[in-house]
Amino acid sequence: MRFRCSTGWLCRFGALLAFAVALLLPQPAGRAQDSAVDLALVLAVDCSFSVDAVEFRLQMDGLGKAFRRPEIKKAIRAGYRQRIAVTVMQWSDEGNQMVVLPWTVVSGDADADEIGLVLSKMPRRLAEGGTSISAALVFGQALFANAPEAERRVIDVSSDGRNNIGPPVEPARDRVVASGIIINGLTILNEWPTLDIYFQEQVAGGEGHFVIPANNYEAYGEAIYRKLLKEITGPGIS
Repeated sequence: MRFRCSTGWLCRFGALLAFAVALLLPQPAGRAQDSAVDLALVLAVDCSFSVDAVEFRLQMDGLGKAFRRPEIKKAIRAGYRQRIAVTVMQWSDEGNQMVVLPWTVVSGDADADEIGLVLSKMPRRLAEGGTSISAALVFGQALFANAPEAERRVIDVSSDGRNNIGPPVEPARDRVVASGIIINGLTILNEWPTLDIYFQEQVAGGEGHFVIPANNYEAYGEAIYRKLLKEITGPGIS
């Protein structure tokens, strides 16, 4: 699932919105849309110019290992429905977003191990570009049209940079939050030491939202584990 355009950010953003509407169409068989879950989670992975091949691999390895950790499996089992749904998107500029893992229900340890393995081996499938967090949020919001019914809906955005192309991020954030979706952030501080403050003020939003910083990509794995654990468990975990 991919959208591309080359006629300026306003045209591209308008086309992105049209594409988002298209996501409301019925989903092919085999997708996870037939049972309610405790959490529907969009994992949005930064693939912009600032993320090199090694850094991308650290992101995906960190995600994969996090899902295989016993604490994550225990947190999923502790939910009321004992299952969550996850989809993964890669993103860069305002014309580049791609779903690389469609909605998948994780309802047991074997499911968690399987999705962890898939993520750890996930290749980079998206062209590099600028950093359009605003377009990533709009794209991520549209994905919930095909998600299972969920108690909580969350977009989990990882990035090492600020919104530097496309529409301003705050209006996009506000529209997403107004629809009942929570936006959490994981900031990699290798280029912007105060990026976590920027995310807290301009990107994250919704009830119980939070931002977790990682000092560098080597620290990403532990940070994404902590973030997933907090998202799966829900508000109240320290």
